[in-house]
Amino acid sequence: MEGFLATTVVLGALGLVLGPTLIAMLLALGAGIGPALPVGIGLICAIGFGAVPFLTLRQEAGVRRRDFRHAVGSFLDLVAMNLAGGRGVPEALVAAAQVGGGWPFARIRDTLAFARLQGLTPWAALGRLGEELKIDELRDLSAALTLVADDGAKVRQSLAARAATLRRRELSETEGKAAERSQSMLVAQLVICLGFLLFLAYPAIYSIFAAG
Repeated sequence: MEGFLATTVVLGALGLVLGPTLIAMLLALGAGIGPALPVGIGLICAIGFGAVPFLTLRQEAGVRRRDFRHAVGSFLDLVAMNLAGGRGVPEALVAAAQVGGGWPFARIRDTLAFARLQGLTPWAALGRLGEELKIDELRDLSAALTLVADDGAKVRQSLAARAATLRRRELSETEGKAAERSQSMLVAQLVICLGFLLFLAYPAIYSIFAAG
C-alpha cells in the first residue's frame, strides 16, 4: 500500500509539473496562450498520471483473480478425490490445500489454518476469503458446503459439478480471447495490405497530379 500511494503521488506531481512545463515551452516559442490554460493542463496531467498506478493495479488484480479461479477448480477436484478416499470434509479441504502449489493454494492453506485458530468452520473461512478477494466461486463453495457438509456423497457430487462448470467457463473465456486476438490480427493484416497498396499506387497517383 505504501509503495502504491508513493507511486501515485510521485506520478501525480510529475504530471502537475510536466503540463505547465510544456505550456511554458509553447509560450517561449511565441504561442498565444492564456494564463488559465497551464493550470488546467497541469491538473489534467496530474489526474491522468496519478490514475496510472490504479489502472495498472486493477488490471493485475483481474489477472490474479483469474489465476485464483483456475486454482479453485483444481482445489475442488482434489477435495472430491480426498472425500472419495474416505476423509471428512474438513480433513479433505486441508489435505487438498496441502497438495497444490502456487500463491492461491498458499492463501487457502493460510485461511484454513487461521480458521482452526479462530474456531471457524473451514467453509466459513473460505467464504470470508471469497468476500475479501471478490471470488464468487469461493463464496458459492462456502454456501454449498454449509448446506451439505454432513453428507459426503452430496459434497462429492456438488464439488465435481462445480469443478466441471469452472473448467467449461475457463474454456469459453479462453476461446473468446483467442477469437478477439484473431480479429485483432485480421485488422492488422488489413492495415498492412492497405498500406502496401497505397505504396504501390503512390507513383501512379503522383504522376497524374504532376502531369495536371
